[in-house]
Amino acid sequence: MSPTPRIAIVGAGLGGLVCARVLQRHGVPVTVFEREADPRSRAQGGTLDIDEETGQAALRAAGLFDRFLALSRPEGQEWRLYDRHAALIRHDRAAEGDLSRPEIDRGQLRALLLESLAPGTVRWGHPVRAVTPLPGGAARPHHHDDDRTSEDFDLVIGADGAWSRVRPALSDARPRYAGVTMVEARFDDVDRRHPGIARLVGRGTMAAKAGRRSLVLQRNSDGHVRAYITFRGPQDWHAGLDLADTEAVRARLLDQYGGWHESLLAILRENDGGFVNRPMFVLPVPHSWRRVPGITLLGDAAHLMPPVGVGANLALLDGAELARAVIDHSTIDAALDAYENVMLPRAADNARTAQRMLTTLMPDTDADDAVFPDTLWPSAGVSGPPASAG
Repeated sequence: MSPTPRIAIVGAGLGGLVCARVLQRHGVPVTVFEREADPRSRAQGGTLDIDEETGQAALRAAGLFDRFLALSRPEGQEWRLYDRHAALIRHDRAAEGDLSRPEIDRGQLRALLLESLAPGTVRWGHPVRAVTPLPGGAARPHHHDDDRTSEDFDLVIGADGAWSRVRPALSDARPRYAGVTMVEARFDDVDRRHPGIARLVGRGTMAAKAGRRSLVLQRNSDGHVRAYITFRGPQDWHAGLDLADTEAVRARLLDQYGGWHESLLAILRENDGGFVNRPMFVLPVPHSWRRVPGITLLGDAAHLMPPVGVGANLALLDGAELARAVIDHSTIDAALDAYENVMLPRAADNARTAQRMLTTLMPDTDADDAVFPDTLWPSAGVSGPPASAG
């Protein structure tokens, strides 16, 4: 593409960073604006299963696949399913050499992508509050209430997650509550300090399910385990509670899971630190927009869906494919045609599937069953709550 386009990415999450990496590999300069002050400003979430056809394909395009494999945990593909009485219903292990969906901590993957970029690519502490399309096809990100520090770009990419500040330039859609909440907890040095939890989770992921409630454990690296206490109910399930009052939250959750086996209730009783409330939000399906020259979206900004194991993979694939489209086409408009014509239908298909999976996994009933249809197993993993960057 000539002359070299001016490209800005809003959000230093996985999709935005892999997009920047692929562009730089092909000599296209890019600026990434990130609201966080530095890479260590906040925790990056749990573990991700990186699929060979989506996330791994993106990492190959970025020239980072071998480094990803060195960090990944193929043994983390192990899955266990229990009922609420702690009876093991199903136990799947990856075959020797199976690299179809190895696990990696989100923070490790993000660090790998950041290290691959040219120094100064990410402008930390630069939130984007809005984006304005300009005559001639350019776009202007706004960082402050005045425009004195603004720059214009030929392409602004919204990779800024669920509550994207770029999305309103394209779409009036806003995320809505999906009817399901995850409450996150953690266990540190699990094999030594929490052997019961270590036995439940094994080397990968476990889920215990009954009706509209489930308990999920995921092993991360370095002896850490994250728990996701997941249930269908109102967004204000915690009404009257101070969410910072760990013991009060614990008591409310224990009441919700009354009758579950004591080994499973240890997930609620023995966690290290407090609880983090994470209601699920989704965008309408399908979510699309009328073309606005010089602006597009990827990842959760474009297709926020229930976290059933596909969101991070799609964000990575979006980022790599968008970068490739920019590299391969003579104009930004042609690049966006090529990218959006593939990304939007794919996102809609995956979002419909994710919503069906959520309905199956979290039905609006208290029926005591722990059946995961084969079409959901083991792809029905929780990859951790969607992270919003930018």
